[in-house]
Amino acid sequence: MRILVTVASRHGATREIAENIATAAGTALIDAGVQSRTETRDASLVTSVDGFDAVILGSAVYMGHWLEAAAKLAETFVDELRGLPVWVFSSGPVGERDQQADEPAGVADVVMRLGAREHRLFGGKIDHHALHLPERAMVAALRVEDGDYRDWPSIRAWGREIGSALAVTEVAGSRS
Repeated sequence: MRILVTVASRHGATREIAENIATAAGTALIDAGVQSRTETRDASLVTSVDGFDAVILGSAVYMGHWLEAAAKLAETFVDELRGLPVWVFSSGPVGERDQQADEPAGVADVVMRLGAREHRLFGGKIDHHALHLPERAMVAALRVEDGDYRDWPSIRAWGREIGSALAVTEVAGSRS
């Protein structure tokens, strides 16, 4: 089983989430006795989804929207992705949150168009030193402190859930 984990990440924090999801999904498949290979690729570099048995698509969220590379990938490969098991994730909420963060604009439509099984929203990471001037101005205006707001146990658990779901499908398919 080949799994593509593809991601749009501006500063690398969302890519780290994708890599952890890929590792956890692959481990769950191996633990279930399913041979698998996961590949993590930047969304802007994906030219085909042929040969993959499942896709996990993620994006960093800026100003409430996915990055263009992830949105473009979903649009370009909509027909191919509809024929595969697809999961979607976003990364972006930062700071201490007392309430559930809003889903990024347009993601519900992406989930529906792709027939994705699920969308997860994970916290992001802020490092003022890694930001460009307009980004620094935005986080300063929002009074967001530097910090890593990613919930690694939840991220890895979701990757394992995906791997386990794919393993059940693979095992059931091999018995048919």
